[in-house]
Amino acid sequence: MHVGVCTLHLRLASSHSLKEKRRVIKSIKDRVKSRFNVSIAEVDALDSWQWAIIGVACISNDSTFTNSVLSNVVNFIDDMRLAELVDYHIEIQ
Repeated sequence: MHVGVCTLHLRLASSHSLKEKRRVIKSIKDRVKSRFNVSIAEVDALDSWQWAIIGVACISNDSTFTNSVLSNVVNFIDDMRLAELVDYHIEIQ
């Protein structure tokens, strides 16, 4: 069993309140959940208006598949252009 975890650091430049930030983050999470079979949640910077840290987890019996799914999630979030992808890190165990 291989567990992959991806941490994404997002900047929401147009957000001026926590309500706006949560709307954007909810949209990102819902779209990722409907497209990929992964778990996703906001894991840090919860009180910051313009920053979000999202965690994505994937479990598979093949590490290459796990890495591929997480890479596709990163590309999908970046292509949405709802938030600026500042940094990400993928770890597979």
